[in-house]
Amino acid sequence: MGLLPSVTIGPQDAEYCVIWLHGLGADGHDFEPIVAELDFPNKGRTRFIFPHAPSRAVTINNGYVMPAWYDIVAISETASDDEQGIHASQQQIISLIENEKAQGLASEKIILAGFSQGGAIALQTALRYAEPLAGLLALSTYLPLRESLATEASSQNKDIEFMMLHGEYDPVIPIELAQASKQYLFEQGYSVEWKTYPMEHSVCPQEIADIGGWFGKVLA
Repeated sequence: MGLLPSVTIGPQDAEYCVIWLHGLGADGHDFEPIVAELDFPNKGRTRFIFPHAPSRAVTINNGYVMPAWYDIVAISETASDDEQGIHASQQQIISLIENEKAQGLASEKIILAGFSQGGAIALQTALRYAEPLAGLLALSTYLPLRESLATEASSQNKDIEFMMLHGEYDPVIPIELAQASKQYLFEQGYSVEWKTYPMEHSVCPQEIADIGGWFGKVLA
C-alpha cells in the first residue's frame, strides 16, 4: 500500500513537520487555509501535511460512501469502535511519519494533529507510536479504543506535549465525551492541556491563536 495522497505546504528542507488529519466527510484541503492564519516563530521551517482519508461506507450516515478514517456506528461512550478501520488508518499515518523520517526529520520534530475523526486517529497513533514525537494536538475529538491503550501505550510518548481543544456546544462530538477521554488520559498519567471555546463542531479565531502559540512552544 502506497502513501496516502496529501496536500503539502512548506519547504522541502523543513526542520519540523505537522501531519494534520481532517474530519469525517472532508479531505486534506479542509484545514489547508489554517496555515496562513497560524503565527509561530518556526513556521517558515515547518512542513504541513494534510492527508486525504480513503472513501468508505459510513454506517452513521446511512452507509453513504465518503472520506473517512474508519466506520462509525454511533458516537457515544458505549458505542463499539471500528477496530479494523482504526488500525488500518493508524498504519497509514505511521507510514507518513516514517516517510518524513526517511527524508531526514527526526520523530521528535513531528507533531500529529487532527480534527474530529482525524483527531481520534491522531490520538490512536501518537500514543502508541514507538518513537518520541514532538506533540499531539486533538481538536473536537475523543479517544477511540480506550480499553486497549493501557497495554498498547508507548513509553516513548508518555510525556508527549499534548493539547485537547473542544467546543462547548459541539452537537457532533458532545463535550462530555471529550471530557471523559481527557479524564481517562489523566488517569493513565498523561499531562493534557485542555481548553474549551464557545463554539460548536468547528474552529474559532481564539483557538487558532492558541494553536499557533502552542506550536511556537513545541517546535522551538
